[in-house]
Amino acid sequence: MPEPCSATDGRPAAIDPGEVAAWLRLEAVPGLGRRTARLLLDKFGLPQQVLSAGEAQLARWLPLPVARAVRAQPDPALSARIERTLAWLREPGHHLLTLADPGYPRALLDLGDPPLMLYAHGRLESLRGPALAVVGARSATVQGERDAQMFASAFSAAGIAVVSGLALGIDAAAHAGGLGGPGGTIAVVGTGLDRCYPASHRALAQRIAAEGLLLSELPLGTPARSQHFPQRNRLIAALARGVLVVEAALRSGSLITARLAADLGREVFAVPGSIHAPLAAGCHRLIQQGAKLVECPQDVFDELGLVKGSGAVARPGAMACGTMGELPCGRTDALGTALAYDPVDPDTLCARTGLPPEAVTAALLELEFAGAVERMPGNLYRRLT
Repeated sequence: MPEPCSATDGRPAAIDPGEVAAWLRLEAVPGLGRRTARLLLDKFGLPQQVLSAGEAQLARWLPLPVARAVRAQPDPALSARIERTLAWLREPGHHLLTLADPGYPRALLDLGDPPLMLYAHGRLESLRGPALAVVGARSATVQGERDAQMFASAFSAAGIAVVSGLALGIDAAAHAGGLGGPGGTIAVVGTGLDRCYPASHRALAQRIAAEGLLLSELPLGTPARSQHFPQRNRLIAALARGVLVVEAALRSGSLITARLAADLGREVFAVPGSIHAPLAAGCHRLIQQGAKLVECPQDVFDELGLVKGSGAVARPGAMACGTMGELPCGRTDALGTALAYDPVDPDTLCARTGLPPEAVTAALLELEFAGAVERMPGNLYRRLT
């Protein structure tokens, strides 16, 4: 058997150009899905054996046009892709994990259609230990991002890799938290690894490649397309022992990840929020459907038995249950009993405090600049401290 295209100890591996070309050719056969490709690999062995099989042999398992396509030589576009991939693999930290590779994550085999190969950039050891996914809204609140980073930091500190999708909002906060500990973070992306989406996350992606792992099943050069992200979400769900949803609207893609995780037998966790907050609605729906309500990382550890409980991890509520005396003093003191963690509008605050609108507006602006209050859509405000 040829030497694999990656080294599971993180060292640069020798590249077998013929093996790489064979895997890419097999994946690119028109009309040949991942399930059927796995069947052929089961019947014939490695891709080289599949590609060299006779037409009659292949026709036992495939329609004749697809059997002929398997045996066809690569066209110029595919040949260029093969050369581009070989050049990419010669770069430090770049790997190709195939189904035949011992470093291929076994958890993905729980999928009915696991990728034939994965492009990886970074530290392959991130795939060896337990992992938890942290996902949520792109347009997250400040508190949601803080919660995601807090959970991810605790997971990583316990040696658990944090898996997410490199999106804006909760995903970015989860990766930031994961990078702070020994567990690290794995970013599963919906583009080729030679692209970055969103472009504003280029610096974050570079840091993950240096300290964690970037992962994609999509060929190099693949741009961001809407259909790629549900496809990516199934990998996030499969890689993790459980999926934590921090904030999500009712139509959020994070609910797709949670559903896929449940279908795979993974645990689903959700952080509750205010009944008035649209980004809490998806989490509440998950809880109604059987997701575990969690308030702190220890809740997740206890449920999965990943870390022996020590009681040392504080709950978000406990970290934020101070008085308004912690906020800037002066006009803001009058809002001490009026502002809560549920969103509220300025008119209601005027009614609760007896203050004129201009005083409430000025106090809210002061608190927002101090990071003590968050302004939400609809001109609503809520406390953060």
